[in-house]
Amino acid sequence: MPSPQKAKGSNWERDVARFLTTLYGETFIRAPGSGAYVGGVNTKRKEILHEGQIRAFKGDIVPGQSFPKFNAECKSYKAFAFHRLLFPDPLPILEEWISQLMDVADPGDFNILIMKFNHIGKYIAVESKNNTKSKNYIDYWSNTTGSNWRVTNFEEFFSMNSELVKTLSAKH
Repeated sequence: MPSPQKAKGSNWERDVARFLTTLYGETFIRAPGSGAYVGGVNTKRKEILHEGQIRAFKGDIVPGQSFPKFNAECKSYKAFAFHRLLFPDPLPILEEWISQLMDVADPGDFNILIMKFNHIGKYIAVESKNNTKSKNYIDYWSNTTGSNWRVTNFEEFFSMNSELVKTLSAKH
C-alpha cells in the first residue's frame, strides 16, 4: 500500500491529466512509472525506445498524440514558502523540482512544473523564454538551469496560454 504522500501525489497527477484531457480533447494520462526511467544516468535508454515509449516514461504525465514535446512534473505538497521567491538565494525545493523536470527534458521540449499546495492553490512554473502570458507572476532565477522561470496561477495560465502550450508542445 502506498504512503499517504505518494497517494496524494498520484491523485494530483491524475487530476492534472484529466484537466488536460478535457482542455485539449486528447487523452493525457498519469505516467505508469517515474521519469527517472529515461532521465539522468538512464538517458541512454532513449536511444532504443520509440517516441511513444519515451513519452510514456518521461515526466509525470503521458501527453496526447499531438503533444510530443510536452514534459510535465507534478508536485502536491502541504505548503510552499512563496515569500522565498523574492529572496536572492535559491529555493532548494524548487531547484530540486526543476532539476527533476529538466533531468528528462530533450532540446525543444515545453517544460512545465505543475504544483498544488494544501489550502493555498494550484500553480505552474515555466521557462520565461516561452513568452507565456500572465497577469500576475513572479520570475524566479534557477541556478539549476541558469535561466528564468515564471511562477503563476494554474487556472490563469491555462486560460491565457492553452493554444501556446499546444504549439510549443507540437513536433518542430
